[in-house]
Amino acid sequence: MQRREFLKNSAAVAGGAFTLGAPSIVSAATSLKFDSYVSDSAGPSWTDRWYLDELEKRTNGEVEVRRYWSGSLNKVGEHLAAARDGTSEMTLIAPGYYQAELPVTRGLDWYFRMNRADALQRVCRETYEKFDPLRAEWEERHRSKVLYWTTWNYAPLILREPIDSLEGLKGKRIRGYGVATDVIEALGGTAIPMAAPEVYPALERGILDGVYGFDFVTAVAYKLHEIAPNFYDIGDGPHGTSAVIMNKAVYDGLPDDIRQVSDQIVDEIYDHKFAEIYGEVLERYVDTAKAEGVQMNTISDAEKERARGLVQPAQVNKWIETVAPKAGVDGEEMQSIISDAIAKYDPEGVLRRPYEIATGS
Repeated sequence: MQRREFLKNSAAVAGGAFTLGAPSIVSAATSLKFDSYVSDSAGPSWTDRWYLDELEKRTNGEVEVRRYWSGSLNKVGEHLAAARDGTSEMTLIAPGYYQAELPVTRGLDWYFRMNRADALQRVCRETYEKFDPLRAEWEERHRSKVLYWTTWNYAPLILREPIDSLEGLKGKRIRGYGVATDVIEALGGTAIPMAAPEVYPALERGILDGVYGFDFVTAVAYKLHEIAPNFYDIGDGPHGTSAVIMNKAVYDGLPDDIRQVSDQIVDEIYDHKFAEIYGEVLERYVDTAKAEGVQMNTISDAEKERARGLVQPAQVNKWIETVAPKAGVDGEEMQSIISDAIAKYDPEGVLRRPYEIATGS
């Protein structure tokens, strides 16, 4: 079958299924490994599985993807190097685990600047396209192509014991991840950096009083509520800018039609599929959480604004003043691009927060 014919047929696919009678590709010509440090039920994995499934379906088997979940191929913190060096062709990268290696990307990681997780995804794409140093950090320094930006939707503040206000965080030991530690410290808690697999036993042994920077879906999937059932929406916006990447040489070496099919799938993720997938998953997990005793709480609008004032603009300015100069980039230029993208995309965001789903607001 000619590749031009394959591309024509694959472009006609609706929802990933070939039209009746479309020619098929007999055998797999491209075998890829996808490597993730989290389980296949963790937050971003729902979108990742859809992308991988569609890539296989729309190429009718010309692309095969072997999937390694839960750090079964590489351990937490090893995935960026694995993709760069070709040990894994594709992987999920959570930049909070690679703060020294991804200083420019850290400029995309903050809280209390916008409202919707699906909008954050589009903000990241636009910044990647417009700010050359960000793209160079991935494609030149780490020899990887960002296939698509993703997020960990929303991260509630999860506590063993309930609080009446943010003052109740004073002195509490809260697991933090990446810049989530800034939020914990700004609100008076003590941030304890810790990898995701260690969190449940740390809560169980009383090492932690709570968790922040752990997205809602994964928190429920990992059963954190069995020990810490109090979930608080603190108005911090979307959480956990992340990226699914492919080794750049592998991406460039794909046949043109395969790359275009991948790009088409990615466009659908940005256009509607991310919000559609996550919306369904969040509704399901909210129902599970409520049935299993999670207390879905929020704080007052006044408390949210107070929290915002404690975190921003200090969090962004810290990156501009300390990280960007060391990385040799114009931090103010990058943040200006981001601010313009937020103004463009955040009003269009539709992905509701778990508390909104739980209360029908």
